[in-house]
Amino acid sequence: MKATTTNLLARALALAALALPACHSPDEQGDRHASPYRPASKADRNPAKALDLNRRAAEILAENPDSAERLLREALSQDLYCGPAHNNLGVVFLARGDLYEAASEFEWARKLMPGHPDPRVNLGMVLERAQRVDEAIASYRAALEVTTEDIGAMQALARAQVFHGREDEGTEGLLREVSVRGETEEWRSWAAGALAGGNGE
Repeated sequence: MKATTTNLLARALALAALALPACHSPDEQGDRHASPYRPASKADRNPAKALDLNRRAAEILAENPDSAERLLREALSQDLYCGPAHNNLGVVFLARGDLYEAASEFEWARKLMPGHPDPRVNLGMVLERAQRVDEAIASYRAALEVTTEDIGAMQALARAQVFHGREDEGTEGLLREVSVRGETEEWRSWAAGALAGGNGE
């Protein structure tokens, strides 16, 4: 059984519907970003509306990505520093194969959501698709540094290591964890097969 990046993309789409952290300004994060969006003044920002638009977009992201994109762009016009909206817009771009745009959004989300692993996993998916395997693995590791028990990050890292021949002393432990706690039966079966000597194919 093969656990592919498609499985990870499905996870990204599913995670888009989860409640993610609130929006933060660059002053709160200690970082300023170049942006394709026009930032509102602090007085004009509406973080609550941005989060509501993001929630509505997340609910339809998998079935209607074009409408979700419109809602997410509207959310970012309400508050440029809404990390969840950047993350979910990146998911839209990743699903379309627009890797540069996806990476840009995940970078924003990563900086605005320092305690959340999902933007790092998603960025790793982009890097892996772009054949930047070592950077992808580093991004998956960064996700695990944020939340050491995140099973999605474990799945992504284990799959990338096995699929690309980058196993190390931690791979077996990751596979054991995924074989027990994997998000789906497919993931659990894949990890069990890889432990038994398969390569994920």
